[in-house]
Amino acid sequence: MVFKKMLAAFGVGGPGVDTVLDTLEAQPGGFIDGQIHIQGGDRDARIERVTLALGTQLDNGPGVELNRSTAAEHFTVHAGATESVPFRLSVPWETPITSVYGQHLRGMVMGVHTELEVAGGRDKGDLDPVAITPLPVHQAILDGFAELGFRFKKADVEHGFIHGVPQQLPCYQEIEFLAAPQYADRIGEVELTFLTNPRGVEVILEFDKRGGMFHSGGDAYSRFSIGHDQVAGTNWAGVVDGWVREAAQRHSARYAAHGGHGPGGYGHGPYGHGRRGGGMGMGTVVAAGAAGVVGGLVAGEIIDEVFEDDGGDFGGDFE
Repeated sequence: MVFKKMLAAFGVGGPGVDTVLDTLEAQPGGFIDGQIHIQGGDRDARIERVTLALGTQLDNGPGVELNRSTAAEHFTVHAGATESVPFRLSVPWETPITSVYGQHLRGMVMGVHTELEVAGGRDKGDLDPVAITPLPVHQAILDGFAELGFRFKKADVEHGFIHGVPQQLPCYQEIEFLAAPQYADRIGEVELTFLTNPRGVEVILEFDKRGGMFHSGGDAYSRFSIGHDQVAGTNWAGVVDGWVREAAQRHSARYAAHGGHGPGGYGHGPYGHGRRGGGMGMGTVVAAGAAGVVGGLVAGEIIDEVFEDDGGDFGGDFE
């Protein structure tokens, strides 16, 4: 076994650490299991705490922690010996999705940091990449967009909170789609946000204005609530089509009713109700899981530009 890093906090001859993930793929609401192997150096070393942190990278910004857990405390690693510490790290329900149909989504960074605390300092290990895959509800909705011909544009993670929607993490994933041809006369782009919880997912859709369809100076928003138990037996392409057409018609009507300057409104759909976001702005998220991308959101020749097979570059510290 190759130990990744000699712990600088111990100085020359100190122990090394290697984190091995038993779980290479996880889903929101699941767990990441693994082992931390600490190889003793030239002398005994007292470990005060071993901590694991799941983190991601913000768009053009620093890393951010999604969850942190203590794996072990207060033990000694003897010279030349190896201590193994098992761990289980929970994956928050709102964790962004990074892998779709076995493909890494370009631009997404996700991994586990190992931090050892000793007398006199702390030492972080490398970031061990982990893939977060879609839940069935994510996959179904994204495949609905795919079937309708929406084309993936980009995905990232933004810092902040979405107005009016319960949210646990200080960030959200954003994926943007170019409108399918049948909607192109009314909308140019769609952004889809998934904020997931144990019961289901809040789906927030943002539509950009095309030809003055929406109120001046802003976009249109709709919100729908989907239960995890509603996935099977549903025509999701039909549901998504209904969402898009309803939003276009509703906001077009409001625009006309207010002389071309109507506010964004409230909508109602087959799986919940829509509500316009406000506050810090809803230029936000499409689905942590760009699952539908491989399912047909982009043409085959574009897929290589959207995904990268090597897992991407992982960097940044998650404080």
